[in-house]
Amino acid sequence: MLKSTLAKVFASYIAKQQRWIAAPAETQKKVLKKLISTAKLTTFGKDHHFADIKTYQDFKTAVPLTDYEGLKPYMDLVLDGWANILWTGKPLYFAKTSGTTSGLKYIPLSKESVPYHINSARNALLAYIHETGKSQFIDKNLIFLSGSPELYQKSGVHTGRLSGIVNHHVPAYLRTNQLPTYQTNCIEDWEQKLDAIIAETLRADMSLISGIPPWVQMYFDKIQARTGKKIKDVFPNFSLFVYGGVNFEPYKAKLFESIGKRIDSIETYPASEGFIAYQDSQRAEGLLLLLNNGIFYEFVPAHEYFNPQPRRLSIEEVEIGVNYAIILNTNAGLWGYAIGDTVKFVSKNPYRIVVTGRIKHFISAFGEHVIAEEVEKAMQYALSQCPEAEITEFTVAPQVAPKEGLPHHEWLVAFSKPPNNLPAFESALDKKLCELNIYYKDLIVGNILRPARLVALSADTFIQYMKSEGKLGGQNKVPRLSNTRELADKLLKI
Repeated sequence: MLKSTLAKVFASYIAKQQRWIAAPAETQKKVLKKLISTAKLTTFGKDHHFADIKTYQDFKTAVPLTDYEGLKPYMDLVLDGWANILWTGKPLYFAKTSGTTSGLKYIPLSKESVPYHINSARNALLAYIHETGKSQFIDKNLIFLSGSPELYQKSGVHTGRLSGIVNHHVPAYLRTNQLPTYQTNCIEDWEQKLDAIIAETLRADMSLISGIPPWVQMYFDKIQARTGKKIKDVFPNFSLFVYGGVNFEPYKAKLFESIGKRIDSIETYPASEGFIAYQDSQRAEGLLLLLNNGIFYEFVPAHEYFNPQPRRLSIEEVEIGVNYAIILNTNAGLWGYAIGDTVKFVSKNPYRIVVTGRIKHFISAFGEHVIAEEVEKAMQYALSQCPEAEITEFTVAPQVAPKEGLPHHEWLVAFSKPPNNLPAFESALDKKLCELNIYYKDLIVGNILRPARLVALSADTFIQYMKSEGKLGGQNKVPRLSNTRELADKLLKI
């Protein structure tokens, strides 16, 4: 009772401190000024004339758009133990991540950036408490399905997965009811770890669970197989689901069916490069963009991203409903850095976003440029038309040279419960995608493409694929779509 009562008081206090929300442009200008001032004597700052930067236009002229590969000459020096390269001093941590654009990456976290990772996760929960008045979950068990907290040294810097690093900074008042234990969290094999987590949590009075939806679903499936019960009957006080990393919609129906009731959820948008946004309201669409988190944001219209000189926009210049590649400049030394995600603004008062996909994850084998947001909405529509169907995972790839007939998009869908009418489900996918993407529709109408073809896969196909790639569990995700058949062909062999 004491924790939940104090949480309400703290939530009210934090809400009053969020004055930056009312001054977004001024807040971002201050962040940029602070970043440039702090880093002007670093190697990167000297090379890019930070001392001469007075305006955002100066900054855009001095600092090019880049990604991990573009920063690699500087990053290699940081990884070799050099100080004052991208940011002052040496990093506090390296977050190890297997990126979809650059393979294995080591993202620096500084003493300035780490508190924002921790406090933002905390503030997401406090925003929920402040708005709803619900805080009882704090008094019970909180389960975090995450990567291993074990760290190792790289050039004298602690290195590990972001979720593992954050685990070391969980506030003391939450550690007493946090599960699983440190020892269980350190198990590397996901299936062994899941069995150990179930052994520890099955009889716990669990109120909150946090994790990536497909891996949480695996946890639920194993519990149901062991107990024969819905999750609500195993954990009667389970009332809040916190997630990030993927769009929740394709997984929602099956997760809630497993739980046996609808519960509240909080979406977060953490990345190794910075904690970008979180859902601050159960009533409003989108995630609150964190404009005072030590990150200066830029936005490039997605359709211009691969142009030689795309437009770079500040928060003042964005428009609602436009797809943007999000660019970060951070207090850990990332500059003009494209993390590969695309976002769309759904509100400017306050600034709220939805994540729409990956800048390099699209299908445009025929000029249609279909993006993740569109295929996810098409899947959501098909599931609404066939409510008996449940999926575990899906991805979409082009079939450029089929053995017979016209080229088409191939949907590879793992069903836990197949639709009663598979052709109707397939037709619903194609119908909705035609509504969402006029270029795709034109190709269908013009007989350049035939309508989409669906390949039904067994429920565990994607799990087996991820296992074969050594990416089962943790923070790993399956690409929603791609412009090649590499993933699709591997899945079809399983």
